[in-house]
Amino acid sequence: MEKVGHNYKREKPNFKPDVIIIGSGIGALTAAAILAKEANKRVLILEQHYTAGGFTHVFKRKDYEWDVGIHYIGEVHNPKSALARICSYVSDGGMKWAEMPHVYDRIVIADKVYDFPAGKDNLIAALKGYFPNDHEAIDKYFKIVIEFSKTVTPYFMEKVLPPVARFFVGNKLKKPFLAYSDKTTKEVLDGITDNAELKAVLSAQFGDYGLAPAESSFAIHATVAKHYFRGGAYPLGGSSIIAATIEKVIEKAGGAIYTGASVNEILIKNNRAYGVKMDDGNVYEAPIIISNAGALITYNDLIPDSYPKKQSIAKQVNQTEASLSHVSLYIGLKHTAKELGIHGANYWVYPNNDYDTTIKEYAKNPDAELPVAYISFPSAKNPLFEEEYPGKATIEIVSFAPWDWFAQWDGTRWHHRGEDYEALKEKITQRLLEPLYKHVPQVEGKIDFMELSTPLSTKHFSRYKQGEIYGLTHTPARFRQDILKPQSPVKGLYLSGQDVVTVGFGGAMMGGVLAAAAILKKNVMKNILK
Repeated sequence: MEKVGHNYKREKPNFKPDVIIIGSGIGALTAAAILAKEANKRVLILEQHYTAGGFTHVFKRKDYEWDVGIHYIGEVHNPKSALARICSYVSDGGMKWAEMPHVYDRIVIADKVYDFPAGKDNLIAALKGYFPNDHEAIDKYFKIVIEFSKTVTPYFMEKVLPPVARFFVGNKLKKPFLAYSDKTTKEVLDGITDNAELKAVLSAQFGDYGLAPAESSFAIHATVAKHYFRGGAYPLGGSSIIAATIEKVIEKAGGAIYTGASVNEILIKNNRAYGVKMDDGNVYEAPIIISNAGALITYNDLIPDSYPKKQSIAKQVNQTEASLSHVSLYIGLKHTAKELGIHGANYWVYPNNDYDTTIKEYAKNPDAELPVAYISFPSAKNPLFEEEYPGKATIEIVSFAPWDWFAQWDGTRWHHRGEDYEALKEKITQRLLEPLYKHVPQVEGKIDFMELSTPLSTKHFSRYKQGEIYGLTHTPARFRQDILKPQSPVKGLYLSGQDVVTVGFGGAMMGGVLAAAAILKKNVMKNILK
């Protein structure tokens, strides 16, 4: 694992930046690299966590390593895709990808298994094999997803237009997209088929955006579904290479990343952002400030109370709630993935096909059925894992967990939260192990290390108020929020990351692209796609 960034507590920035970015997630890193390459901007990235990369970072325990957010990514293994070209551009070709197995997602509903193979035609054929009486509905679903995908670029293009252009053509650019985003995933699927099992299979990847079909916008569902039509890939060498390779591009232009550098406030004068104040009282100034901390944190916490327009801005963004929080069980084994017969496909395990009801019941009663268990095998996805960790393998299991279950321990220190907290973690851990042992029985009795992270962990490293992993929730209303664009109402202050576009690596990265485009007032994708 390559060290990224300078330790702010040991050394302070010693250059005058052209741009300051709050947070070091992929949106921040992308914006910084584009500004460095397109305009030779010296970018200062300030990250409050001890390591850089946001949800692309990794952590180590007892000679094991796990990612915290990069479980698999679509499109990057297709060199002609826009996402692959952006990754190559911002890392100077440093990011490499290992394609996952042909079956990249395995959907388990009760005792039925549905494999998702890579390739749209392969997936269609597989689904028609599972549902021989629903061919017409399956064709209709894929047609709708493809038709929707044509509306995405104009919708996000509108976000970077100057006000005058937006006034004349904004609605025209957004309208086709909104026709889909205004509907929930359930509404669209209900219009395609009455087969509850088919609808459950088609929406089974909803954990990738954290909202069940009755509440999620069809726009986010279709975006994620299409994203994986070609299958999935994993960073070659682990997800830490993402920040490490982009850092080199930032440093070439004289910029730098600082970790353990917590920003307390964005400084504003005469409706213009001009700097940041750190938790230690130090002030750093630049004509351009980008917040990658998320819309809720930026507008509620980082903008000072003395700013006259704060209440009206915060009121707008607070109309959209934070997304769901989660728990993640990190497992280490003293056996290789090959020895264990693990091939890298993700498991999505559900007790039944009524996702909405199961999640609601679980939120009310932690003893109810576990609504979903996402099981990932990072060591099996990374061909270089055994070079650094010989004889080892890793597993991650993720599920939803309401913030309310953990709120009473908010503000307490890690490893000092008491017996009740540890008992709750142990209970959740054992529940997560049940689907693992059922569907991957060969690992039972072979676990060497386990650690459960809770929403408190997510809050600690991301500062999200309720430990949410996906920023703002992806409801239909979210996509009508005009404030969710890179140019903030404050001059000189911009937003990047997943709240500007959508959830996930690709969405957050595109948030960085849009932020850079808005700042430079140019189509930065033109050079990226060359």
